[in-house]
Amino acid sequence: MQVTFLGTGTSGGVPLIGCGCEVCSSQNPKDKRLRTSIMLEENSQTIVVDCGPDFRQQMLREKVKSIDGILFTHAHKDHTGGIDDIRSFNFMNKKPVDFYCDFATELGIKDQYSYAFSETDYPYLPKMNFHRINADKPFAIGTFQITPIQVMHGSMPVLGFRFGKNFTYITDAKTIAPKEREKIRGTKVLVLNALRHSEHYSHLTIEQALEVVEDIQPETCYFTHMSHQFGLHDLMEKKLPPNIIIAYDGLKIEV
Repeated sequence: MQVTFLGTGTSGGVPLIGCGCEVCSSQNPKDKRLRTSIMLEENSQTIVVDCGPDFRQQMLREKVKSIDGILFTHAHKDHTGGIDDIRSFNFMNKKPVDFYCDFATELGIKDQYSYAFSETDYPYLPKMNFHRINADKPFAIGTFQITPIQVMHGSMPVLGFRFGKNFTYITDAKTIAPKEREKIRGTKVLVLNALRHSEHYSHLTIEQALEVVEDIQPETCYFTHMSHQFGLHDLMEKKLPPNIIIAYDGLKIEV
């Protein structure tokens, strides 16, 4: 399975509008972060996790011609803001795009994109087909075997996903209950959000993310969903343990 990091930034992206800090001013491409998303490819199948405001740019960069589904972690706009651009896949593949999400996320998407569900014969609306996820039940998309992992984004439940035995993706987590941590144990590769150094209401800090890694003990952990306050990529890379890798936009890994 090949995993592509489509974006690794937080809700405002990096650089942040109007900011002149050293990270936002950096010329290193690894310090330029679109909104967080990944793409997984296996056995001629392609699925994407989250569809943020940079979805169009990400699909063009990776030259994606077809997708077999989009999984959603939750309904915040930095994870759903690109849904209108699924129209290109509607036109090319002549069918709706399959969406996989829990009930709350489905309601959030339908509220944000109410025009797509209106009584109209306008032919250029985004077309989506919802599949309901139960946080306690594994499911499949083609040959992808997926276990949902419910984490807390402040007081909001959001989903992470374990793909097969060896790859787990968690973003926008602040706390992970013991029951949900048991679903993660044994994974070889963990992707985990690590927003910044200072405390945040709804996201893990770098120190808190390191504590999760110490508990779960994956072989490798990739940090994602980073703000400009995370620090310069090259500098932070030298400070972190050797099994922690700072993900960057366009990074591809084999799992």
